[in-house]
Amino acid sequence: MRTSSRARRAAARPGSRGDERANGTGEGAGGEGGGGRQWARADATRQALLTAALRVFADRGYADAGIAEIVERSGISVGSLYHHYGGKAGLYVALWEDLTAEQEASAAQAVSAARKDGESDPIALFIAGARAYLRVCWERREAARLFLAGEGPSGSSLMRRSRAQHWIAQNTKLLRGPSGDAPAGRPEQVLSLVLTTVIGEAGREIATAESEAEAAEIIDEVCRILIRLAR
Repeated sequence: MRTSSRARRAAARPGSRGDERANGTGEGAGGEGGGGRQWARADATRQALLTAALRVFADRGYADAGIAEIVERSGISVGSLYHHYGGKAGLYVALWEDLTAEQEASAAQAVSAARKDGESDPIALFIAGARAYLRVCWERREAARLFLAGEGPSGSSLMRRSRAQHWIAQNTKLLRGPSGDAPAGRPEQVLSLVLTTVIGEAGREIATAESEAEAAEIIDEVCRILIRLAR
């Protein structure tokens, strides 16, 4: 699992790595090598907390997951957990940001690679991005199952809805091709909504597939359906 964007932003909070350097425990005390070790330890701490939180959330569900069990599984102190994430909700958001960032990056890279290979058909580019997104749903299936279940802290449904609206807008622009910057009409908006909803629901099925072969079969069939709908 990659360190989340929220985890990376923790470095800028008071009492974090910047203060460690200022009070003589980071680079200022140990030189470049000491600072590198301090960064590595902080990243390892956040990684251990995120990994443990994902396992506990997956086993218990968000509502029944306890800070004590996350701390026990991670081997990290409760003080460090609150320092880096502020509590259970912060861990959930960091995990969500990590997964969605990987999904978006994978889809964007697939579209970019297709363009570099000479592909210009908007639907073909859309399918390339959708396929990459769905692959991440399998590769990160434990996290995908957690968020697709819809459980989470207060405000998480609004967070997911906002992200879905952004995703629909991006897909609308991609499907419109060269005219993507012009205002989209209602039919185009509805088409993008339908296609994006199909991808989201397919992600749920892929995340719960029993094998990689089954997941690949679902992805292929979903892409065929998307092409028929888009054309």
